Amino acid sequence: MDKIKAKESIENIKKELSKVIIEQEEVIDLMLIAIFTKGHVLLEGAPGLGKTLLIKSLAKTLGVDFKRVQFTSDLMPSDITGARVYNMKEQKFEFIKGPVFTNFLLGDEINRTPPKTQAGLLEVMEEGRVTIDGKGYETLNPFMVFATQNPIEYEGTYPLPEALLDRFFMKIHIEYPSTAGEVEVIKRHHRGVDKNLVNLNIDTIATIEDIFSYQREVEEVTVEDSLIDYIINIIKATRDTSLIEIGSSPRGSIALLQAAKGNAVLMGRDFVIPEDIKKVVYPVLRHRMILKPEAYVEGIKEDDVIHEILSNIKVPR
Repeated sequence: MDKIKAKESIENIKKELSKVIIEQEEVIDLMLIAIFTKGHVLLEGAPGLGKTLLIKSLAKTLGVDFKRVQFTSDLMPSDITGARVYNMKEQKFEFIKGPVFTNFLLGDEINRTPPKTQAGLLEVMEEGRVTIDGKGYETLNPFMVFATQNPIEYEGTYPLPEALLDRFFMKIHIEYPSTAGEVEVIKRHHRGVDKNLVNLNIDTIATIEDIFSYQREVEEVTVEDSLIDYIINIIKATRDTSLIEIGSSPRGSIALLQAAKGNAVLMGRDFVIPEDIKKVVYPVLRHRMILKPEAYVEGIKEDDVIHEILSNIKVPR
């Protein structure tokens, strides 16, 4: 797929999503970047902001298989990965696949399930396979986890451990819509547009082969050495800043590079510029740093620290 055709195809995808998604252009861009770079996404936002609707609509538009799991306190790892069950008729055990055997897996409220079940996602997120009784089972390709969590309600939840957080390519914040955006949401519902009828509201305009094509485009993007140095300087600053207890690992460096390349493809380019890095640095790094307690006491957030880091590093030209 050439750059012009790819750019037009991406714009058509975004236009189709706009039929049901209001004022989430930046979030949609980041989600597409994650798909282009084969990365998992953690979506954080208050209830009712359309996180589930966004992922369902994206799956429909791209023509991929989609499954949803509501994470609860009694969910077991086998409820996600699947389990071996004895077949009385055949007189043997057989593997019953869980919901991870899909293209897009939506894990709603992932922080409401115990660490044992959260850990059950680790292998499949990292390797795209499930191991049961020593035998491996490959998931579909592409495979992505989109997990959601509520940032304002912590009672009865299990905060994600750093090892699992680091498996997510991006952590994306979804904010409240503007007044005009909320008015449009209400008007659409008044006209009878049902958020539960995604299959009727939007069309499938891309294929899995298109996704593979975008992923190949990312692999061919050119990155100047000066921009790699810029990425390294940002990552090193997260380890040296006084407000940060633990900075980003080299996995963060790789993720930042890949995300910048994904944004270049999104913009119709085959080379990275500094603005690509600046656009993706917040969702790539905000969950890969642990701030010191005094920072939280002062109301300082991860995005504030990233902003300060960017302002102190010279941008290559």
